[in-house]
Amino acid sequence: MDNEILHGLLNATQRAAIASYDWIGRGDSKAADAAAVKAMREAMNAMDFDGRIVIGEGERDEAPMLYIGEKLGKGGNPVDIAVDPLEGTDITARGDYGSLSVLAVASRGMLLEAPDTYMEKIVAGPSVGKNVSLSMSVEENVKAAAHALQKPVSDLRVTVLDRERHKELIASLRKTGCRVILIRDGDVHGAIGTCMGTSDLLIGTGGAPEGVLAASAIKSMGGYMEGRLVFRNDDEIKRARKHGTSEAIINGKIMPMDEMIRDNRSVFIASGVTEGTFLKGVKKHGSAAEVHSVIIRGGSTMFVKNSLRDAI
Repeated sequence: MDNEILHGLLNATQRAAIASYDWIGRGDSKAADAAAVKAMREAMNAMDFDGRIVIGEGERDEAPMLYIGEKLGKGGNPVDIAVDPLEGTDITARGDYGSLSVLAVASRGMLLEAPDTYMEKIVAGPSVGKNVSLSMSVEENVKAAAHALQKPVSDLRVTVLDRERHKELIASLRKTGCRVILIRDGDVHGAIGTCMGTSDLLIGTGGAPEGVLAASAIKSMGGYMEGRLVFRNDDEIKRARKHGTSEAIINGKIMPMDEMIRDNRSVFIASGVTEGTFLKGVKKHGSAAEVHSVIIRGGSTMFVKNSLRDAI
């Protein structure tokens, strides 16, 4: 991917993050998301590339912008794009910790076109890697991760979304004696934390689109991830079939990250909206906004701080 496209994509997440700024702490998650979506779409439509949304804001009849299948850009290199213009809409509305503007880009046909459903996930950093799996029990995964890291189970940190559906998972984890780090929202942020040193594992069920976004970053950072789709109703299954999801995946096949991201040259970009563990939030200075971002690709992680004039 050439530098011009890379800079354009970075600009897209930065513009979305800045657009979300005015909605931090205002209690309106829908308005925050709408502002981010509009800004990201405008930025990408100005780019010289042939972009196609494969993971976005929903079906065309549900989302007026950044819908699945939407074409973006003025023409050029064909790429597929997964976007979450505001990962953590409720976080932003609360003025809470760790919301991001996120996208992942890969060659045409190289991203899993994840349906808008749930995904059971396990994510580990490079030192743990393939020692863990969704095919293993909670206890087996905790012991395997602790052994790989050469630390006692009592020091192992496992991130879990704080949801009612995870009640039994949390109880099982605590029974092992490990530390359970509960997060209210933002499991892309939580997943990347396993490779940034803020936790050792992420386990649990979250959004499938967010799972593919996280897989792009985890793969490039040398970590490991598996996912398994969890459908909530028959309509979700019908939509998955419509978009070509295989019957094996629909029936619960465990997917390693290489099946979610088949391109070794994929690019993951995130810009901080609110303060987080590895990215600072947007800061306003008069007519300029300071934005902190990360670009993850090909085994490299680059942090970027930019000041954009006339941005707000």
